[in-house]
Amino acid sequence: MKKNESSLTSLISAFGRAYHSKFDEPKIFDDFISAELITEEEFAGISKNMINGISFYNQEIAAKFQDNPDEILKWVTQVQLSPTPLARAAYSESVLLHEILLGVKQYVILGAGLDTFCFRHPELSDKLEIFEVDHPATQDFKKIRLANVNYPIPEHLHFVPMDFTKGFSLQNLILQGFDPNKKTFISLLGVTYYLTKEEIAQLINELFTKLPSGSSIVFDYADERLFEEKGTSNRVQNMVQMAAASGESMKSCFTYDEMEKMLEESSLLIYEHLSPDGIHNKFFLNRTDYLSAFETIHYFHAVKK
Repeated sequence: MKKNESSLTSLISAFGRAYHSKFDEPKIFDDFISAELITEEEFAGISKNMINGISFYNQEIAAKFQDNPDEILKWVTQVQLSPTPLARAAYSESVLLHEILLGVKQYVILGAGLDTFCFRHPELSDKLEIFEVDHPATQDFKKIRLANVNYPIPEHLHFVPMDFTKGFSLQNLILQGFDPNKKTFISLLGVTYYLTKEEIAQLINELFTKLPSGSSIVFDYADERLFEEKGTSNRVQNMVQMAAASGESMKSCFTYDEMEKMLEESSLLIYEHLSPDGIHNKFFLNRTDYLSAFETIHYFHAVKK
């Protein structure tokens, strides 16, 4: 991963959250700080690229709204870009806030990018140690952006540089102050697709080998239809093709039974499973815009025995 690639991935994700916070109602996940971490020029540039790319996503929409770029941007963002990142973040953070009431003391965010949880919840500064794990280039980029908008890094936020393509190391977390004896909540969002099944199993096993009972993880994954399902306006197929074109091909999809077996081998029990229909009913029901749950994508909350 090159520094500019890391920055672009983080920016596009932040753009989706910022667009939702600015323009969409009702809110699924209101990341009101994300807009501060990208400049007006970057927001305008990403918007222009999304609008110019409409023919790739849907030629019918391109023709229908050829004189309405704002509607094209809304369509691309709400259909292709935002549904999964918004809903999985909303789900993960709702689980986390409940787990804190049950005694969680540490929060590990794997693939954190420009995550803003720490800054949106300053009231947790004396209750929760937060560990953001990501590529060193991504973390350097984030630190610069935080400094640019005068967000000092608080003492309970810890940056743990790590390249997942070279394996996961619990020891690197420990060196940054992580205590494997404390009850921990882990989010693994938008990562499993790009790892092999063996890499995912090794990652989860390494994470939970030393953690106490009651520690848990929320993650999203693609089911066995990933490479066959086209989805609404071909958005699933588009997602797979765009990942391949960017040099980060999607590698893994699972049946429910495969996922259950993998978790069981790491002494994890499935506490909650949200299917695409379950996600839609929980986060997207009765909307009047384009937002809807992405086909083939599931969420799990799994707890160590």
